[in-house]
Amino acid sequence: MALKKPWLYFGNKASDASQPEPTASMGIPGIPVDRGHPFYFGFLAASGAVIAITMLKAFASAGQVFVLIIISLFLAAGLNPGVEFFRRRGLKRSHAVLAVVFFVLVFVGIFSAVVIPPAITQVSNLFKNAPKILEDLKSNRILGDLNKHYGIIDSLQAKFNASIHNGQYVISAFGGVIGVGKAVISGAVAALTVLVLTLYFLASLPSVTGAAYHFVPASRRDRVSKITDAIILRIGGFVSGQATVAFIASIFGLILALSLGLPYPSAIAVLVFVCGAIPLIGHLLGVTVITLIALSKSPTAAVITFILYVAYIQIENYLVMPRIMRRSLSMPGIVTIIAALVGVSLLGIVGGILAVPIAAAILLIVDEVVYPKADIS
Repeated sequence: MALKKPWLYFGNKASDASQPEPTASMGIPGIPVDRGHPFYFGFLAASGAVIAITMLKAFASAGQVFVLIIISLFLAAGLNPGVEFFRRRGLKRSHAVLAVVFFVLVFVGIFSAVVIPPAITQVSNLFKNAPKILEDLKSNRILGDLNKHYGIIDSLQAKFNASIHNGQYVISAFGGVIGVGKAVISGAVAALTVLVLTLYFLASLPSVTGAAYHFVPASRRDRVSKITDAIILRIGGFVSGQATVAFIASIFGLILALSLGLPYPSAIAVLVFVCGAIPLIGHLLGVTVITLIALSKSPTAAVITFILYVAYIQIENYLVMPRIMRRSLSMPGIVTIIAALVGVSLLGIVGGILAVPIAAAILLIVDEVVYPKADIS
């Protein structure tokens, strides 16, 4: 007996019977595909593998773009608490975003005008005086003996003289004039891209998160939205807290350089600020460079600089950082260390900066989702 409405039997859903009757131009559905057939399974498995490999290659080729997007989202989440601060005082979100951007630009402008010109001058003088500094180190009795036996200073001089020729150190470091041009253009494009994406994400953060929440089933949407908002709040707290820690570290570096009479105090303050913005591992670079700068003055100044800097690192790790981060991030110390090390190994300095808030977000999800399910079962 022929079926009058064969589409009623297409598929396994009872809701198929409620579908409208197809018109003659659409044709009549055929027999459903046998999903248990080996060919069907093999075709789906092969297609999935091909799609996965293609997506991985696409992500790898566009890795730099995804890094810029992640940095922009990170900065937008960090500036969002400032936007919410102005919103609680009656401003619209667009006006609050403009206010935050205005204050950020004013801060960057003042910082650039006050710090960057002397820092550039002092860094330039440091490179110009580097040969004389290395030569003066040989006059020290202890360092001179070490150089005679191991040739440490001679090796540094040889590498420096091989890298610099007629003041062209920066150009040779970037691979020639064309390399400098590529580096400048690439850096400018990346900075402009991050700026534009950050402003866009900051202005449309509620609409972006709201659109993402609609992909979640309605029964779980409220919980997912609250957890996501808490993660964004933690990231914002981390950015503001890390900026505060880096600023305190830069003040310490400036006071240290001025009190010991070290050369290039402004450059040291900027270097300590940059190193302080990188969790856990940034100060390792800072203490090395500043100790070498102090060594150009005297070995005693280098020893004092090293001891004081290491002491400050311990104070920051055990007193300053916990007090500032206590309200925004609740993480065990071992998790912070592991997250920073893994982040640096994967994405370098950018990974070190992003790893800690990502680890905090994962811990929040574990506390709110994984542990409750484990306690019930």
